[in-house]
This record gives sequence, structure tokens and C-alpha cells, in this order.
Amino acid sequence: MTRVPQLSIVIPVFNGSETIERLVDEVHSVFEGRHFEVVLVNDGSTDDSERVCQAMALKFCSTVMFAQLSRNFGEHAAVLAGMSRSTGEFVGILDDDGQNPPQELMRLWQHIRETGSDVVYGRYITKEHGWFRNLGSRLNGLCAASLIDKPRHIYLSSFKVLSRSLVEELLKYRGPFPYLDALICRSTRRMTQIDVTHRPRASGRSNYTIPRLTALWLNMCVGYSLVPSRLTFFIGVLITLAGGVWLIAIVIECAFPGAAAPATVPALLAAALLISGIQLLGVGILGEYAGRILMQQNGLPPYVIRYVQGGRAPGE
Repeated sequence: MTRVPQLSIVIPVFNGSETIERLVDEVHSVFEGRHFEVVLVNDGSTDDSERVCQAMALKFCSTVMFAQLSRNFGEHAAVLAGMSRSTGEFVGILDDDGQNPPQELMRLWQHIRETGSDVVYGRYITKEHGWFRNLGSRLNGLCAASLIDKPRHIYLSSFKVLSRSLVEELLKYRGPFPYLDALICRSTRRMTQIDVTHRPRASGRSNYTIPRLTALWLNMCVGYSLVPSRLTFFIGVLITLAGGVWLIAIVIECAFPGAAAPATVPALLAAALLISGIQLLGVGILGEYAGRILMQQNGLPPYVIRYVQGGRAPGE
């Protein structure tokens, strides 16, 4: 009977050809003597990542599995794909840029076993991302507390370790827009975190551009929360009340001789533009909800695995 790994380490790879080999070597050095596996998932990279991952699967044929996705699906989908191929009692997530030290992953793994938590997050003592990425992460964290009911004391990072029971719950998701932290918050409250070191990026720069960060934020807002729709409704109510009061004021002004002149054309035009803009915003939000429902009903998958090299299928 094949022994189940104690820990599966999922590494989503996107244009990480310069860092992934060094990271996999470091993982094997840190976890030497322990029963673990590494699942590399190439998320439609445009550089030489596929060849490098194939070489790692050949070099460490007993511990490394490589899954090639058919195109770029995004980090959360790639992690979900890696989880679907993992077999360990616990699953750890590492970024491909080497900024998450494998030694700290060991600490996360020890902590989750000691506390019996479903997930333990790594909270960076000092973040070595650029100022723009840090600002986006901070805003995302503030929104997450309201949109996906995140515990306020928990910092949602991509560096984490999950229990097998939680992983199996996450794998039940079949929609086209996975957002792992929202799924985690929906599934459990047994969350902890510990402070971890965050290393400077060895080479290249972050793959999170403004469009990618915006798409991620929109996915959290519209994909896992009704707050945007409800907020638009309340704004509509407030504008309706304000419009009614303004109309009454105009009638009163016109009814009494010598009163101030009614609102000017520019003021009315500005009000019309404001109301029209909010209406379009509301229609856009509803359209985003409807579009996501349509894509889910059409069976759009969260990811498509082109091929798998090395390792073994779950359950073997």
C-alpha cells in the first residue's frame, strides 16, 4: 500500500522560469527526511516555465508532479488545480517567486498540526512587495472583512497551509471564478495565523498588474458577496429621497413671488449626469452577476489540465 504524504506543497507557476528551479531545490533541502510531495502547476506561462517544470519532475521523479494548464486561468484556479492532484494530509501553498521561505512553510505546517486548525495563514512581518502591490493588498483586506465575512484579525495571504478536510471542501467548487479565501471563509472559522518572513524577490517583478488586481477585487466583490447590489439599492433610495426634496423645494420657490429662481440648467444637468451614472453602475453590477451565472450554467470550468507528468493520481 502506498504511503500518503504528510504534506503536499502546491506551487502555481506563472512566468517563473528564473526562480522555480531554485525554489524546488530549496524545498527538498528543507523537507529532507519527511514524506512530502510537490505539485507544480504551470498557469499558461509565456516564458520557459514549462520546460523547467518538466525538468524538475524528471529530477525529483518520486516527489514532484507537474500539471500543465491549457491556458492562463489565474493564480486561484491554478492552486485549485494543484489541490485536485494533491494527496497529502495537509496542503501548503508557495508562490513561485521564492519570497515565501520553505523554512517558514515548515513552521506553518507544525502550527496547524499543534492547533488543529483548518487553515493557518502566514502574516508577513515586513512585506517585500512594491508599494502599489502593498496598497492593493491592504485595500483588498479591508474590503474582505465586509464582503466575504473575513475575521478582522486574520491577514489573507497566499502563503498558507490547509487541512485535508478543508481542501476536500474547496474542491467541491465547480464554478469558473474561484477565489480561495472567500471559499475558505465560507467553509470554516477555525483559522489561525503566525508571523513569517517575507524575502525580497530574487528576479523579475510581480505579475500582479493593475488589470489583474482589479479583476481579483471584482471577483471577490461580485462572485462571493451581495454587498455591491445592496449598496447600489441603498444609494438609489437616497437619491430618490433627495430628488423628491429638491422637487418640493423648486415648487415652493415658484409658488411665492420674489422667491429665489429655480435651479439653473447646469445644476439640473449635473444632477441628471449623477443619476444616470449611478443607474449605469447598477446595471453594470447586475450584468456582472447575470454574466457569471450564465457562464456557470454553461459549465465553464475553473481550469483545464492539459497533461500531468510524474506523481500519482489522488486515491491511488
